Amino acid sequence: MKIKETDKALLNLEEFCTYLGIGKTKARELLKNPMCTYVIRIGNRLYANKRKLDKWIDINSGNL
Repeated sequence: MKIKETDKALLNLEEFCTYLGIGKTKARELLKNPMCTYVIRIGNRLYANKRKLDKWIDINSGNL
């Protein structure tokens, strides 16, 4: 059973790039920002919590 990207709770770097339509350099810059509330670190890897990311997008785009 394959899980769709939209069903995942955490997005890795490639999925984060695809989801936002940005490049890896900008994605790493966003994920390494200590002020980001949607970032989860597991070991030395960074993941984006999709639910918190969606909320962050809404707030920063003026939708809330």
